[in-house]
Amino acid sequence: MKEFIENIVRALVDNPDDVYLTEIQGSKTTVYELRVGPGDLGKVIGKKGQTAKAIRTLIAAISAKKGKRAVLEILE
Repeated sequence: MKEFIENIVRALVDNPDDVYLTEIQGSKTTVYELRVGPGDLGKVIGKKGQTAKAIRTLIAAISAKKGKRAVLEILE
């Protein structure tokens, strides 16, 4: 899942080398902390948050099939 998220985000931003994703595993939930380079945060969030919402929906659907919960946190 981590590679999947990284590939999506790297395709969206201008500086793909500045994408950092940390995975924190819990017993029932996995939290992904995403950090992008300066100026790329708006591209990941999108207009009115639509891009971030779409990425979070994909992650939730994939993790639900695996029987876990996943949360994506986008950090500055």
